Amino acid sequence: MDIRNEKIESECFYHIYNRGINGCLIFKNEENYSFFLKKFELYLDKYCDIYSYCLMPNHFHFLIKAKSEDELKKLILSNNNLKSISNMGLHSPINIVSKQLGKFISSYSQAYNKVHKRHGPLLESPFKRIKVDTLDYLKNLILYIHLNPVDIGIDYDIYKFSSYNSVVSKNKTKIKREEILELFDNEENFMNCHRIYHQKNRK
Repeated sequence: MDIRNEKIESECFYHIYNRGINGCLIFKNEENYSFFLKKFELYLDKYCDIYSYCLMPNHFHFLIKAKSEDELKKLILSNNNLKSISNMGLHSPINIVSKQLGKFISSYSQAYNKVHKRHGPLLESPFKRIKVDTLDYLKNLILYIHLNPVDIGIDYDIYKFSSYNSVVSKNKTKIKREEILELFDNEENFMNCHRIYHQKNRK
């Protein structure tokens, strides 16, 4: 099945990830990372909830949960001045999150190319998406995403460009902190699960 035909269903979890063309860098400085997150917020904030993310020099990971069908329908109607919508087409609830993700990636790529004076695609196409259909998969995916910095020799708990510290801090965040901690029972177990996962997967 063509990945482009894999719809992002309302109220379902998805692992969204992608990498630079031929493994090229997609972030060259802190400003790029910050700009990427701002673009994500601009295009996706209303359409999905973020449960975790990690931005690496040449790839990224997001764990999102699409909003409910009713919420998506209201957004589509208000944003497009429509009185009604069908369940098919680009403006349908089943397609809108994918559409917004595509717009987000395109917008960031164009801005990156302009700043860094490059041409052509920045990221592989289409973006990758995997539906998360079990609780164990969901929890392990959060751990996997947060542990990505270890691969480049940086401790996951000090890495700037992941959601780990947004979960364990008290700072205001768009991350679904309470829901994540509930998945792991509490903050202490959340942190302990990361340590155990790190030890098991250490090379």
